[in-house]
Amino acid sequence: MHAIIFLWGFTGILGKLIKIDALYIVWHRLWIAALSLLIVIFIFKLPRKLPKGKQLFLICLTGLFVAGHWLTFYYSIELSTASLGILCLSTATLHVTWLEPLILKKPFSKIEFLFGFLVIFGIYFIANDFNEKEVLALIVGLISALFAAVFSVMNAKLIEETPSSVITMTELTIGFVLVTIVLGSQGMLNANLFKMRSTDFYLLLFLGIVCTSFAFLAMIEVVKRLGAFTASLSINMEPVYTILLAIPLLSEDKQVGGNFYFGAGFIVLIVIANAIVKSRIKKVNEPPAIAKSPV
Repeated sequence: MHAIIFLWGFTGILGKLIKIDALYIVWHRLWIAALSLLIVIFIFKLPRKLPKGKQLFLICLTGLFVAGHWLTFYYSIELSTASLGILCLSTATLHVTWLEPLILKKPFSKIEFLFGFLVIFGIYFIANDFNEKEVLALIVGLISALFAAVFSVMNAKLIEETPSSVITMTELTIGFVLVTIVLGSQGMLNANLFKMRSTDFYLLLFLGIVCTSFAFLAMIEVVKRLGAFTASLSINMEPVYTILLAIPLLSEDKQVGGNFYFGAGFIVLIVIANAIVKSRIKKVNEPPAIAKSPV
């Protein structure tokens, strides 16, 4: 899971390194990810049969949230920095605590809400130097976090009945269609889509194949085993990875000081505490082993 999160740490960096419009980045990311996943599905003969009725509708709806998340995420980065854009995503944890009872019918967990709230405390120290120019970027980033929480919880529900390969392929396709419609409505569906440096193209391939197709498919399987909250809480390490990468790659070292190390360390402790608490709760809830009669 943390290997995937480290890969996602590159997404904010790539959003700054790729010198094309945020909408174009998302459009290219989606078609590259969908095409590469389609190739993998056929090579490894993964499940590809679409569900019917309500399940298909929910997957398509989730795909819209996936696209909305990426659109707002890259727009936030375009307005500010990779560090600020990625920091907002940590608030997704708090949203998961109330979305899971609604969507997954799980009982509301006070301990999960506490952990989610404490993450906000860590973010406060990391991003203590927000200024007025970054307010819009902050708002857009927080909306992106809400969308991320919605599709994370929805995928945890969808994976119960549908293979991850089918979910991922459908969501990427729906996302691609939505972004294409948005580009068309903005008059941006033209030759400018493909005007880019060769470096941008290679970075888009890395973003679409490694950071999206592979990572998205693998994370759905992780959510299936660990739960949406644990995965969402662990994803709070993504801002730490991103900012550490942004220092040498983007020279965003102005945001890194004593507060950053305190906030990042605090978030790490929350992630570790969650793992310990979940492990102990699981042991308490497990039925005692029944001693077998000697043969």
